[in-house]
This record gives sequence, structure tokens and C-alpha cells, in this order.
Amino acid sequence: MNKQINFLVAILCIIKLTLHALADSHSGLHSDELLHIETGNHLALGYMEFPPFIGLLASIQNLFHSESIFIHHISVYVAIVFIFILTAKTVVEFGGEIRAVFLALLAILISPGHAGSQQLFQPVVFSQLFWILSFYQLLRYIKYLDKRYLWYLTFSVTLAFLTKYDAFFFISGLAALLFFKHTRQSLFVHQFWWNILFFLLIISPNIYWQYANNFPMFMMFGRLYETQLNELTTSGILVELFLSINPLNILFIAVAVIYMFQTDMKHYRPAGLAILLSIIFLILSKGKSYYFFPTILTIFPFGAVYLERVMISGKKWLFYPLSIVLLIGVILIPIALPLHALKDYLNTYYPYVKEDVKGSKYPLRFEQRYIHLQWQETMSALTEVYQSLNPVEREDVLIWGKHYGQAGAVNLFGDRYELPNAFSTHGSFYSWLPHGIIPQTVIALRYSEADGGRHFEPYFEEVVFVKSIYNPYADEEERLWQSIFICRNPKLTFDELKTLFAHRIFE
Repeated sequence: MNKQINFLVAILCIIKLTLHALADSHSGLHSDELLHIETGNHLALGYMEFPPFIGLLASIQNLFHSESIFIHHISVYVAIVFIFILTAKTVVEFGGEIRAVFLALLAILISPGHAGSQQLFQPVVFSQLFWILSFYQLLRYIKYLDKRYLWYLTFSVTLAFLTKYDAFFFISGLAALLFFKHTRQSLFVHQFWWNILFFLLIISPNIYWQYANNFPMFMMFGRLYETQLNELTTSGILVELFLSINPLNILFIAVAVIYMFQTDMKHYRPAGLAILLSIIFLILSKGKSYYFFPTILTIFPFGAVYLERVMISGKKWLFYPLSIVLLIGVILIPIALPLHALKDYLNTYYPYVKEDVKGSKYPLRFEQRYIHLQWQETMSALTEVYQSLNPVEREDVLIWGKHYGQAGAVNLFGDRYELPNAFSTHGSFYSWLPHGIIPQTVIALRYSEADGGRHFEPYFEEVVFVKSIYNPYADEEERLWQSIFICRNPKLTFDELKTLFAHRIFE
């Protein structure tokens, strides 16, 4: 990339990072982020919900011993910068110039779905990074048929798989390389079976971990299909995707599909077909709308180059009104990214997107907008209950968080409130259950009203409801209340508890 493009990318990266830093200043750590942060304290070859890469990143950020959202988003900021750089490099590899680079990065910038998914410390943003990296290496291999790029592609898809299992869809799309003579011949000349063997060798520890733990990946997907995915329809997914990526960006999608199979893109058709195959496999699997976000990143460069080369080249002045129209799309960003303080958001954007949830005053779709307030209230309530125990009980007490986010919150914020550690049988916390005797007194926390103590009654002689915490921002009835219980005289050990929950990890 030339100096002008580098300068443009730098400016847009600064704008993008500024938006996310502003959003973080108005946010708290999402429940899922608290799980991911905790993985850094339990490095392993795999986790119940995802591959091991997120744990490695968490372990590095945990070295700061900080509760700061900015500290725990360091790797997210880095990923965002590389997504922009790799998107720009992909456009240039296609033959695009500075206008095409600007349009492709602007498309990402105005996409609410990408903004929201790139804000949190989750495998999602790193999955997007490794998809665009893999697509860039795929493009270079198709263009130059150089063995080096085949190995770079192998490394990148390996990282993608160890980050999030949706890399399987990208890898499946690579079958497109066998459908075209020049790439098929090149693969055999370069003995591509060694690349496959390398990939299998590197991911084998994670596969073995899955095997040793009874393949929780399939258990999780089964639970997802049972509770969510089976209810989705293709039309519903596509409509939500249309809104998530910003309706103005449909221009990029439409022209990209056209451009993929035009004559002057003939050499790159394997790349276009690979992406289309990935999308087809995602649709057939009933993936949620955000599962498609990585594929959209690979489509934007096609559309940007087409707009620059075909639609704008003859009438360069069209670039400016097109850019202005796309810039209007920034008005949708605050819907997914907390650029306003909670009170300001409720008075401005919220009236246009509010939902009706029985019992909730201001149901908000994205919990990071208010979760810092909820965790403060939850920790204060737990502290009050903990202090109410007699000194002997306080010496040997643990907190049972029914949801992994609750347990993660206690373990991250608990030191400030002088709370004991938490455990959970939910998700990856199941793997980290202590061994041996359960303390005589356990403080239990779950999403429910006062009758939620029934969940803990089979495991203790005495379960006493203490207090409830109301959440006026819950976007589902199950999250309206958190209740705290004091449980005494356990009926079993941690090892027996683990056995009982072996098939209930994702409840």
C-alpha cells in the first residue's frame, strides 16, 4: 500500500478506535466477557464453549490484575486495527486504489453489527480477524500460485479454528479451489495434503480435549438448536442480517455478487465461490445473523473495487455523493454501540428501538449498556449477605453463581468487596469446580425470583431465601430478578455435584 492509503487507513483506525473507547467509557463487562476473562486463569487445550485461543489472550490481559474494561479490551482494539489493515490490503490486492479502500473501510465503520460484535472481548471479533486474514492469504495464493501463500493460508485457518469453530465454514468453502483448473493443478504441485496434515496436527490437542470431555462442543450446539436455532428461519436470519450490517451496505453486497463472476474477475472466481459456499453452509446450518459477519468482511472488498473501477472510474465526481450517502449510515451506530451515557440513550435513540418485555421498565437489547450498574448492585447485595454470616461461617464459605457470568463477576470484582471466590456448574466453570468437601455454608446466586431456591434444595439440607435484585433493563423475563440464598449443610461433595451436572452444563 502506498503512503496515501496508509495515511487513510491510520485515520480511519483512529476514528474506529475512538468510537469503541467512547463506547467502553459508557459500558460494563458483558456476562460472556466475564467467562472469557476467567479462562485466562485456567489455561487449557479447550473450553466447553469455544477453542483455547481466547484463554491465551485473557491470561495476558489478566497479568495487569485489573477490573478495567479498557485493560480487558486491549486485544479487541488490536484486532480492530488489524481487521482494517487487512481489509485495505485485500482491496489493494484486488487492484483497488484509495477510493476503494475508503469505501470498504467505511462500509465496516457504518455497520452496527460489526460495531457491536467488535466491542466485546469475545471470540467473535478474533474470528472476524482470522477470516479476513485467511481470505487475504487465499486471494494471494490464487493470484500468485506461490507455495508460501498456501502455507500462510494454512496458518491463518488454523488460528481461525482455534479461535472459533465457525472457521469450519470457511474451511469448507476452500473446496472451491478444486473446482478450477489453475488452482487445482497448483494444489497438487504444492502437495497440499501436507498442509492438511499440518492443520490436523495443530488442532489435534483441542480435538483430543473435546474427546476427553465428551465433546461439549456438540452438547452446546445441541442446546443452541433446542432453545434457539431451530426456531430461526432463513428469511428471518437474512432480514436481521440486512438490518445488522446497515441497509445502505446492501449496495456493496449486491455489486460484489455481480462483480465476483464478471470477466475481469475470472482469475479470482475461486475466492468468490469459496465465500458463497461458506454462506450456503451457514444458511443450511441455520446460523444466527452475526455468524455471517466474517463473510460480510470478505465481500466488502469486492463491492468497493467494483464501485471504484466500474461505476466511479468514468465519473469520479460520483465518489463524493456516494460517500456522503454512506456516511449517513453512521446514525445507526449508536443502536449497537453505547456512544451515549445510559440516561442520554434512553432519551434519544431508545424510543425508536424499544421492546415490550413484561415487568421490565426499559428493556435493552445489549446488556453492556447497563451491566456495570447491575454488577455494582449485585456485589453490594452479596457483601451484605456475606457480612450477615457469623465469623465461623465467613471463614469457609463460597459463592455458587448459577450463571457463569455471575460467578465470573464475583471472581473479577469480588476482591474490591472482600467477597469469597465463586464456583459454578454452568459452561466452562463446570471444568473448574473444586474437589472434595463443599463448605458447610454456601451463598447461592441465580436469575430468578424467591422461588428459585428450588434449584439448590436437592444439594443442601437448608436453603433460605435472603433477597432479590431487580433489573429494570432486562430484555427477557428470565433476567428481571437475581435472587440470593444461604445454603447450609451440603448433602454431597463437589465431585458428586460434578457427576450430577455432567449433562446439564448448558442449562
